[in-house]
Amino acid sequence: MPRVWLVDRQFDSKGLVRLTYATADGERMHTTEIAQQRLVTRGGVTAGREVDGSDLAATDPEDIERFAREAARMAEEHDLDDEV
Repeated sequence: MPRVWLVDRQFDSKGLVRLTYATADGERMHTTEIAQQRLVTRGGVTAGREVDGSDLAATDPEDIERFAREAARMAEEHDLDDEV
């Protein structure tokens, strides 16, 4: 299973958190939404995760370079299961 790293975290006014994880090259990404309250009760967000390849989508070309930089930084500074 491919490893992906947290590259973006967005909060909305409805209490949802959108987490975007990307492959090290920034070319593919995995996005998930979770209720902000659930993060408190379930635990934090991990620096990375392993996902099924079929759960990855192509990254918008405008974001590839930024996602690659952030994925590299996260991989260098954190273990996959570190809470960030």
